[in-house]
Amino acid sequence: MEIHAVTASIEFQMSLLLFVSLAGYLIASRMGQPAVVGQIVVGLIVGPSVLGWITYTDFISSVGHLGAVILLFVIGLEFRLKDIARLEYLVIALFGVLVPWVSGFYLASAFGFETHRAAIVGVALSATSIAITADTLKELGKLKTNAAKAIIGAAIIDDVLALLALSFANQLSAPETSHIALVWTALKALGFIVIGAFIGQVFMTRAVQRIDQSALIRQYPELVFIFTMMVAFLYAMLAELMGLSAIVGAFIAGVSLSTINLTYGKQFREGAEYLRIIFASIFFVSLGVLVDIRAITPDIIGFLVALTLAGILSKIIGCGLPARFSGLDNREALVVGIGMTPRGEVSAIVALLALTQGIIEQPVYVSLVMMSLLTTALAPILLRRLVTKLPDEIPTST
Repeated sequence: MEIHAVTASIEFQMSLLLFVSLAGYLIASRMGQPAVVGQIVVGLIVGPSVLGWITYTDFISSVGHLGAVILLFVIGLEFRLKDIARLEYLVIALFGVLVPWVSGFYLASAFGFETHRAAIVGVALSATSIAITADTLKELGKLKTNAAKAIIGAAIIDDVLALLALSFANQLSAPETSHIALVWTALKALGFIVIGAFIGQVFMTRAVQRIDQSALIRQYPELVFIFTMMVAFLYAMLAELMGLSAIVGAFIAGVSLSTINLTYGKQFREGAEYLRIIFASIFFVSLGVLVDIRAITPDIIGFLVALTLAGILSKIIGCGLPARFSGLDNREALVVGIGMTPRGEVSAIVALLALTQGIIEQPVYVSLVMMSLLTTALAPILLRRLVTKLPDEIPTST
């Protein structure tokens, strides 16, 4: 009883989570696989699916989402706003939401789902988890490729569009919700991205440079790192207040600060990178912990297989074809399509919200979460085979 009390404590769970997260990072690297794959597998092993050492509590969820916030801030530091704010990325994102949503809706309808439940399935398929693909591309040193820029740019827009799709699906189950709320959500999202990027590039950048040139920086060179992380979390909070995901806010913060060159302060990028390794590892392990494969029954296997295939093909078609027509070659377009397939925590969150609101039942929830896990695990493996042959940067058509 005493041992159980110790192992159930937050301190023990936190230490165990950090240990297995970093172990997954090392094992995957040693095997030549993307770190995210090893960490998700480790999460499956230590989670309720196998050993049951760690359960997906609110604490695990919170720490995992913190990792996603830090990861997207670091990814944002690799980009300039002009690199991702392109019309063709909007088109990719639009079809990348529409095609999977329609596919999921009609697939669920074919399995006998009611309209509002089928709509939720469509939303779960339309989502994209930018964290998984971005981390894989960063690990492979391909964040500067045109395909990577298309993925990042489209995924940010995709997050906003998926949010609107979720609002629409909620209206189907709650007819009293006003359609004005849908328009208001879109305006808030657009306003936050535009205004947030402007303030970040004009005012936050100047503030960082002023700190870097101050007399205090000679004594405390870590001040720049501390301030930039404050900006990251500030933007994450504001994004949540605007009804967006915190990871979108963190990414905008990173993009806003990407042009900073320091003279005296310690490189904040290096400090943020170390934080990413630790906390992003926890995030990916938590995705594996979230799933309990024992909940899979013969009754839902057929739906799960069909759902996963639809999830992969709808993104490859919905994102890959527009990418090809935008000027990317066949390999780059395929990379974009596969890079947009991971559903990760985004789809899982949609499923969890639908379950807690009584829109879907446990079997459907398990299917959506498993689809999320399968698409998340497969994408890095496929990307690794494709992106290594991509040139670093080829001018795209405008």
